Amino acid sequence: MRSSKPTTYPPERPPAADRKDCTLPREPGRRPRAASDVTPGTRSAGALLADARTAIAPVLRAAVATLGHPLDRMAGYHFGWCDAEGNLRTGAHGKGLRPALTLAAAAACGAPAADAVHAGAAVELLHNFSLVHDDVMDADPLRHGRPTVWRVWGTTNATLLGDALQALAFAVLSDGGVPEETGAAAVIRLARTAATLCHGQYQDCDFETRPDVSIEDYLSMAAGKTAVLLGCSCALGALCAGADSRTVAAFNTFGRNLGLAFQLVDDAIDIWGDPAVTGKPALSDLAARKRSFPVVCALASDTDAGRELARLYNEPRPMTTADVARAAELVAAAGGRELTRDYADRALRSALAGLPSGVVRGDLETLAHVVVRRNR
Repeated sequence: MRSSKPTTYPPERPPAADRKDCTLPREPGRRPRAASDVTPGTRSAGALLADARTAIAPVLRAAVATLGHPLDRMAGYHFGWCDAEGNLRTGAHGKGLRPALTLAAAAACGAPAADAVHAGAAVELLHNFSLVHDDVMDADPLRHGRPTVWRVWGTTNATLLGDALQALAFAVLSDGGVPEETGAAAVIRLARTAATLCHGQYQDCDFETRPDVSIEDYLSMAAGKTAVLLGCSCALGALCAGADSRTVAAFNTFGRNLGLAFQLVDDAIDIWGDPAVTGKPALSDLAARKRSFPVVCALASDTDAGRELARLYNEPRPMTTADVARAAELVAAAGGRELTRDYADRALRSALAGLPSGVVRGDLETLAHVVVRRNR
């Protein structure tokens, strides 16, 4: 809960001779913006995302610094602050969408962005807990063009890092994150979000061996795996601004609809995105025979292309490079790409329609539109 002087997480660990400090003060060339620097709704999506990353960076780095070695270095590597040996680096980083939404939601309700920084850092930590674990479960070799944590330190250590990031999320939110009168509600919301994320990930893994995944099944899974955290991000921003329960609920619904659009676009990018931009192997979902949303739509299409795709997915042998390329063609031919775009657009419209009246919508609308227009 917010106190008069929030904790800044000084490192409480003995020095290690081989430890290198892989924390940076902020993104090079940027300074945190004061609330008076800009008018809500006047910044580009790129500026909103960059400003959010800059704002939460000191909290993230201070929290990571409390981890024991080598978890601190593993976390720094995952966030892109250093290489595997702890040498400082710049470059690849996450988009920062979730903390940007938290700060934008607080601003929409009339609060300075600074009031939501700890909450934004908390949702980013929880998000990255899920990413580290997802990489292990999906055996993904790359993230942002670099080997994933489990490829460098092994699955056991990567799992422990994910657990630690989840714990840090609650520590950051509890100590300076939200007004004292809403602190318990915020922590409970984050805890329930974490549990829902885990259930959504279970469903996603279960779908890999299920031949009967429907569009409704997939949308239900995506609501847990992805949408719930964007809903939580927006709700926490409103809580930081002292909004009433009806407004908080509306921001949660806005974020959940936006999160659904995000997941559908993510599925499309995996098939039709540029690996040089995404930093991930091309067509990895198809190679693993995952039932992503375009695939589910294609399989349910009752078309010749959909039936050929089903035969390809049901074969016991691993997919060849030619098989994967053919699968991508079949998904598009069966309407999977077009339907995914339509569902994402529909989710975006629902999100925007649900924003409460009387709030400053501009930054939220900017972020919402970038969700469906992004290429990574």
